[in-house]
Order: sequence, then C-alpha cells, then structure tokens
Amino acid sequence: MKRIRKVKVIKILQLSPNMRRITFSSDDLFDFPENQNGGYVKFLFKNELIDKDEFLVRPYTIRDFRKHNLELDIDFSYHSGNQGYATRWAYQAQIGDEISFSGPGSKQLIDNNSKWFLFVGDMTSLPAISSYLEKLPTEAIGFAVIEIKSINDKIDLKKPKNIKLKWFVKSNKDENIREFIDAVKIIEWPNQKPYVWVACEFTKMKYLRDYFQKEKRICKNEMYISSYWKSGLNQEEHKVVKREDSLNS
Repeated sequence: MKRIRKVKVIKILQLSPNMRRITFSSDDLFDFPENQNGGYVKFLFKNELIDKDEFLVRPYTIRDFRKHNLELDIDFSYHSGNQGYATRWAYQAQIGDEISFSGPGSKQLIDNNSKWFLFVGDMTSLPAISSYLEKLPTEAIGFAVIEIKSINDKIDLKKPKNIKLKWFVKSNKDENIREFIDAVKIIEWPNQKPYVWVACEFTKMKYLRDYFQKEKRICKNEMYISSYWKSGLNQEEHKVVKREDSLNS
C-alpha cells in the first residue's frame, strides 16, 4: 500500500443535489504529487463490524489538487442511495472531520492526439470525465454522454467548444440499461475512429464493451473501459465480480 496520509475536511460544497465536493487539507500533503487530476486515492474507513484494526478501502477520483495551499478536492456522488460507507461518511461529514487515504494510484492516460473523443459515464465517473475534458486540446472534437440522477445534477464543465455534452437522466424503470446504451448508440460517428473512455456501472459497462469492440471495432489501445461499481453489491463484492470478468473477457 502507498503511503497513508491523514487529512482534515476544510470545505464542503454541494455541486448538485447528488454531488458533493469535499476539500481536504493537511501538512501531510506536502509531498503529494501534482498533475494527478483524474487519478485516484483510496480512502480508509474503519470496519468496526469485523475488526477495529481493519479498514474498508474505497477509491475516489482526484478532482483537483492545489499544491500551494495543500488542498485536495474530492467529489462524492450520491448515485445509488446512502448504503455505502463512503457515501454515508461524505454526506454526514462536517468541517474538521479527519480521515486517512493512500495514494495516488496510477493514472489512466488518454491519447490527446486522437481524431475525436467519446466519453461515457455516470455520476461516479463524472469527476474523472470533468478532469479529462479540461485537459483536452482546445481544438478537440467529440462527445460526452453522462448519466445523472436528476435534471438538476447537470453541472458546468470546462471543455473544448466542439465537445458536445449529452446528459442522460436515469430512470427507475427496468429498461434503464437499454435506454442508456441506446443514448450512446445514437451518436453519429465521424468516419475516423475515436479514443473511447468509459466508466460506469458493471452491467452497463459490459453492454458498452461489446458494442465498442464488436460493432465499432475499437481496439484495446484505443479505449479505456471499466466498471466503478455494480448495482446491489458493495465494493468488495464488486471487486470479485470485476476480477472474474477480466479473466473471461
């Protein structure tokens, strides 16, 4: 495990009904590396139900780090209720609360020289998508399809003017998965291949992976695709399913 740092909550900002930004600070961030926006850290939550010395690990995207102030922004989404440790902690957090994390972990790089770009995700990956959009060349073209819980969860994103945003409001209907996949499929592709970046719920990720690989013939080196969570499972259970899937895909 990478070095563990203890940080304190110094600011809380409600970005939308289902997205909260928490700013952490600590002298322990003095050697935290710069240029890691879009990467991740792993928060450590005490698992008192099992062992007071055991921690539950939850990865979260680095939204911004300001070295000069030793301030770290993390956006927490309320994407599937408050049953998760991290979600409950984030939505009960108060100024002065302390928590530890490890990291940063390895950062996924995208090919900024691609002809065009396609980002697909939900509220768990919105912080990462936001970070990548900010770093694209100003002349970049493409689309970002983002699933949100309500129309009020749209937030202003800094992006190249020719990247078009398509917000998809999640419904509670059983056919929501198909609706989301269809929202991606209706995009009119330019003749050239894009760089594809996808991160969302596990089942939707599998549908999208099949679509991009089999129908659109996107090679692995032209795409990043991952599940950040799986409906009905906690993070530990999701990791098991994700590992099994990677062995069979």
